[in-house]
Amino acid sequence: MTDLATPNAFGALTEPATLTIERLLPGPIERVWAYLTESELRRKWLAAGPMEMKVGAPFEFVWRNDELTDPPGQRPPDFGDEHRMQSRITEVDPPRKLAFAWQGSGDVSFELEPRGDHVLLTVIHRRLPDRATLLKVGAGWHMHLDILVARATGRNPAPFWEGWSRLQKEYDKRMPA
Repeated sequence: MTDLATPNAFGALTEPATLTIERLLPGPIERVWAYLTESELRRKWLAAGPMEMKVGAPFEFVWRNDELTDPPGQRPPDFGDEHRMQSRITEVDPPRKLAFAWQGSGDVSFELEPRGDHVLLTVIHRRLPDRATLLKVGAGWHMHLDILVARATGRNPAPFWEGWSRLQKEYDKRMPA
């Protein structure tokens, strides 16, 4: 198996509107589950927002990407310093699967599978509405997951916005037109 924790592990289009991306993280599985479900841990790599672990429960994600890395890098002009998204939990199977619907940009699932001392995290983002969203989401998941790997392994992550901008160009080359 390749080292999925490396930044070279690009997401793949597994269906016409579905992006799948994987990372191998240090275990145990409960530790990785906490990074997905606990707001204080999740805000360090993705977005804050408390969740009630119950199917149908609404929640709000709050992204503050400038706070993920120090320095954050230069934010693109079309992004604000905060982004909020209403969401709803669609599936919960602790500590193996969490799925939710995002307002306006599809469904996301996190699947965890123990692999020895590590955990394979598979993120599947379904129902991406168009290619422009796919490119932003692909770069976003890739960079957010690279930050998660860095946090979980005790390393300093690369500047968020520089990585995101570079990755968006790379996803543009890799994804079909």
